[in-house]
Amino acid sequence: MKILVTGRIGQVAWELRRTLACFGEVVALELGTTPLSLDLSDPNSIREVFQIVKPNLIVNAAAYTAVDKSEQDQALAYAVNAHALGYLAEEAQKLGAGIIHYSTDYVFPGNASKPYLENDPTGPQGVYGASKLLGEQALADSGIPYYTLRTAWVYGNRGGNFLLTMLKLMRERELLKVVNDQLGSPTWSRMIAEATALIVAQSLDNGRFAPGDRSGTYHLTCGGHTSWFEFATAIREVGIANGILAESCARVEGIPSSEYPTPAKRPAYSVLDNGKLADVFGLRLPEWRDALELCVAEAGK
Repeated sequence: MKILVTGRIGQVAWELRRTLACFGEVVALELGTTPLSLDLSDPNSIREVFQIVKPNLIVNAAAYTAVDKSEQDQALAYAVNAHALGYLAEEAQKLGAGIIHYSTDYVFPGNASKPYLENDPTGPQGVYGASKLLGEQALADSGIPYYTLRTAWVYGNRGGNFLLTMLKLMRERELLKVVNDQLGSPTWSRMIAEATALIVAQSLDNGRFAPGDRSGTYHLTCGGHTSWFEFATAIREVGIANGILAESCARVEGIPSSEYPTPAKRPAYSVLDNGKLADVFGLRLPEWRDALELCVAEAGK
């Protein structure tokens, strides 16, 4: 196969370049890539890339993920997260290709008391979640073979994410205040990429991506759940254990969300149920704390 990965140097896309290589040629592109650039906000750019690359499978790991900034930059957020999916699907259909797309826990309102199922009512609280939901719907309505993989609280050893931000601030400050009333499942980008490869392996028919009646939406997060405060506390503990933080690094204090207002409202509870993924593909990601320990241990090498 020829696999087009959008995002290239993003947290998940970077890992996908390795995990998908066993299936064929991986072409990873983003805005500004040379000699070929992919601008998801520009339909002409999408069409040009498809005409040149002619992929058999598109893995869309790119997104407008600046949650707060999206409240002001709505046009770009909708162009990249929503409208681009329609154009990607349109071009994929011409080639008989399929799409794997990543979405988010932010499509839910965050007022649940048990993990969200794939078919639970959605209700995004901000532009980011709303734009991602529209992208999901565009892909589902396209009629092409696809998987939408909803994930959450993604982190890794590269890019901009909560883990790297906390490690940096813990070295610079004496005290960090982190919200303790928002619950979710921290998920290592590598686990997402490795699970994606296993899903692809189970979806091939004579070397062609053919999910058949398994097309649809799946939740894909690490097991268990925690708060941002507990996640930060675990980062501190694991960082010290692996020698990348000093014992004297910043202490972590929990605070309510009301003490840390943001332009975009965050869901208070965005835990996703991964049962469908396990039932259909036999896949379960590690518990979030175990994945964190593996990730930080690698960073400490």
